[in-house]
Amino acid sequence: MAGTRAAIRYAKAILDLANSIGIADVVNKDMQTIATTVNGNLELNAFIQSPTVTVEVKEATLLEVFAESNGVTKGLFHLLFENKRFEILGAIAQEYSKLFDESMGIEVAKVTTAVPMDAALEAKVLAKVASLSDKKITIESHVDPSIIGGFILRIGDQQYNASVANRLQVLSRELSN
Repeated sequence: MAGTRAAIRYAKAILDLANSIGIADVVNKDMQTIATTVNGNLELNAFIQSPTVTVEVKEATLLEVFAESNGVTKGLFHLLFENKRFEILGAIAQEYSKLFDESMGIEVAKVTTAVPMDAALEAKVLAKVASLSDKKITIESHVDPSIIGGFILRIGDQQYNASVANRLQVLSRELSN
């Protein structure tokens, strides 16, 4: 929990700095790359989390791995070096992207389907999204075979459950009463 709060603080500070320079979108691309790389690569994640690896080695490695990054992003690596907080780098990157999307008026709609979405289902989902939110929406899809069919749409704190599993549960409750 404390790591999350610290990650949010770092992300806010980096976003403020990037906005003041006018490169928030460039830094966001860096942060998306960092989040994907750190969370998707078990070896790199273990390396960053390891208490036996010195912060000097971690900083040098991250500067080499993310050599194409912007100066603000590299400045974050140095700040984490000074504060010995490399273990929250992935969380900082994720929080930055969330804060950036909020500042741009973009909201993420999480869609869970039983099978990968096709064009027809995506059109249905986008139609439902338009009725629930007036912001720009990006869709993040997940596959969960346990919902049998249909979809579950989550935007912020709102959820629309159009899954077959949910309909079966509702029907079961109605028949048992």
